[in-house]
Amino acid sequence: MNDEYYMNLAIKEAIKASQIDEVPVGAVIVDKNKDVIGYGYNCPISSNDPTSHAEINAIRMASRVIKNYRLIDTTLYVTIEPCIMCMGAIIHARIKRVVFGAKDPKWGAARSLYTMADDKRLNHHPEIVSGIYEDKTKQLIKSFFLNKRSK
Repeated sequence: MNDEYYMNLAIKEAIKASQIDEVPVGAVIVDKNKDVIGYGYNCPISSNDPTSHAEINAIRMASRVIKNYRLIDTTLYVTIEPCIMCMGAIIHARIKRVVFGAKDPKWGAARSLYTMADDKRLNHHPEIVSGIYEDKTKQLIKSFFLNKRSK
């Protein structure tokens, strides 16, 4: 699987979020046949829904597409490290692999602040891959918040 290709698709989703003044995070879910079955971007503000993170939106779409809440043998690509809520959903959905760009030292639940995928008390442990287009994805977030502060 070409991680860079799918991360670029997630980056395009993140740009959609920034265009509506949402934190630019994008996600794409790919099945074992390398088909995109779900995608999404952050929109908790515009949707008045605190759960409307990119990962959750992509999981919802993928689940509808395959008509199953278990997303077995799938890979989730996301521009920034998933938070606790999103990692919980990833584990419940049984996503096989999570590939993210930039680490999130304030909210990250895959490697930075928490390591939920490694918690032996949980019944599913997705493979975690980080650093795909890390500079590019970090810059998206950084530019967004710099622009916010300058207004």
